[in-house]
Amino acid sequence: MQKKNIYDPNFLSNLEMSHDLAEYDLDEVERQFVQLLSLENLDKKIRDNPSLTEALEIAIEEAVADAYENDGEADHCHLFLQRILYRINRMKLFWYDSLSNYDNECSPYLAGIRNRIEFAWQEWEREQLGLNSLKEENIENGLRKRADADLEPEATETDCYFRNEMTQKGYRCLLAISSLDGLVEASQLSRMIGGVSNEVQSMLTRLLIEEYGAGRLPRKHSSYFAEMLMELGMETEPEAYFDLVPWQVLANINHSFFLCDRNRHFLRYIGGLLYTEISVPYAFNNYKVCADRLSLSEKAQGYWDLHIKVDKMHGQWMLNDVAIPLIDDYKKFAWEMLLGYDQQKFISARAGKAVAREALEADQE
Repeated sequence: MQKKNIYDPNFLSNLEMSHDLAEYDLDEVERQFVQLLSLENLDKKIRDNPSLTEALEIAIEEAVADAYENDGEADHCHLFLQRILYRINRMKLFWYDSLSNYDNECSPYLAGIRNRIEFAWQEWEREQLGLNSLKEENIENGLRKRADADLEPEATETDCYFRNEMTQKGYRCLLAISSLDGLVEASQLSRMIGGVSNEVQSMLTRLLIEEYGAGRLPRKHSSYFAEMLMELGMETEPEAYFDLVPWQVLANINHSFFLCDRNRHFLRYIGGLLYTEISVPYAFNNYKVCADRLSLSEKAQGYWDLHIKVDKMHGQWMLNDVAIPLIDDYKKFAWEMLLGYDQQKFISARAGKAVAREALEADQE
């Protein structure tokens, strides 16, 4: 498949170069950024013509200020920044598409954009939680206490909406948004299992193999998600519903990319994965209760059924065979697993509320 050369030295000339973000068309800047990603020899073209990125640079600078340095409530800025990050991060996975789509995966310019956004964003995320006391906790007790609490937590308003109120329109919206991650499930984990062999690595590999259906496509967990979409007559192409995804869900995905791409944050990643595996059965049971109430078929809810069954076991694997053994190996830094756990819990809850808002809006249309 030949790559179409869309390079146009004037393709940014129509952008408003205003320093007032309220007057700035972030959607247009993003469209131009997508064109930049497709340019051959991107870094050379930027060196030869710096004006190509002038609008993007201004938009990122002002969006970072509005999202992370001021009140942190500028949703359109959060969405713009998370979509930019996602478009860069997704090149770390192979999508079985045109090889030319990866020409710029090692671009220093794109790496610089990613690092600038992530630095501000991750600092802001840390400020959302009071985390200074984590170093003083008993790590094993802290992990076990958290895991026990999140196996069967008290129902939140979001949980009750998913169980008792969401209509089929809302359910379809839930699937559409969740498909961005569900159709490439466990991909970030695959980036964390290389290196020296030991018991922890072996258990992470076992977890990945189960998520990937032991190499049999029909049993891969993402295949079950695709079956749900097909049963409801929805698109099964990855990223088909990208434009529906709230920034909070994109932040959840990008956070996983951030951690798995940096070995220094391995323990934070483990803590986050532990929370995910522990909490999924309860969360997915909400969706199953809704599907049963709507009299949907087994195929239209099979992905939830699968995870409710297997992730209780996966959570115990993560706790007893991964997280707890790492405490002795990394005594000085083991508290970072608590940080990773608490951050993932916060980010996941925020994403869940955003999905509920979108589903409720779909219900009311």
